[in-house]
Amino acid sequence: MEIRVYYEDTDCGGVVYYANYLKYFERARTEFLRDRGQFLTDYMEKGIEFIVVRAEVDYRSPARYNDVLDITTTVSEIARASFIMEYTVLRKEDGRLLASGMTRLACINKNGKPVRIPDSMLKILSN
Repeated sequence: MEIRVYYEDTDCGGVVYYANYLKYFERARTEFLRDRGQFLTDYMEKGIEFIVVRAEVDYRSPARYNDVLDITTTVSEIARASFIMEYTVLRKEDGRLLASGMTRLACINKNGKPVRIPDSMLKILSN
């Protein structure tokens, strides 16, 4: 997935504000699922949500205004009620690694209790 860095993404030093990488991960995760025909709103209508319970980011090199970032998303672990997605952020122009990270998502019901990941989502995550 590609994301262009806008002025609003940067801090006073002209580099991408550190917390924005979590927003980029969110977008990449959403597009990863969308590309595979999975829409979180479909699960929400059934009373199932996926919430981030852990996030990590390793910053390697700064992204700057107008850079185009290429974000790769992979699933690295699947458990009964949670899964881990990993992200790699490269600058498209030169392929430089800018950041990497992960999020663990838990599957919960409308009461906030952990539940098994639905088979339809497991199928997508396993491929």
